[in-house]
Amino acid sequence: MNVAFPFRVDGNGRTAACDDARHVRDLLEQLLFTVPGERVNRPTFGTGVLQLVFGPGGPEVAAATQLLVQGALQEWLGDVLDVEAVRATAGEGTLTIAVDYRVLASGERRTEVVQGRA
Repeated sequence: MNVAFPFRVDGNGRTAACDDARHVRDLLEQLLFTVPGERVNRPTFGTGVLQLVFGPGGPEVAAATQLLVQGALQEWLGDVLDVEAVRATAGEGTLTIAVDYRVLASGERRTEVVQGRA
C-alpha cells in the first residue's frame, strides 16, 4: 500500500491509499515543488524550480533547470525510477518541465509534464 499525497483520510476513516503509478508521480511532484532546506533532516531534498518561474526566461534558464531536475531525480528517486529525459522550456513568467522516466518496479514508461506560472 502506498500512502496518497497529499495525506488525507478516505471515506472509511482510514489513510487514503494510491496505486504504484500514482505514488511515483506524487514522489516526482513532491521533489520538483519542494525548496531545498524546506524539509527537516533533508536539507538538500527538492529542486527549487518554483523560484525559477519568477526569474528571467530563456534557453539558459531552461538548460539550468534540466540539469537541476536531472540531478535531483537521480539523487532522491534513483531507486524508484530511471530518468530517460528531462526537457525544460522557459519563457517570461512560465516554466514547463517534462520528465520521461521508467518505473523500476513495473518497467512502465511514463511522461509527466508540470508547468509553473508567475
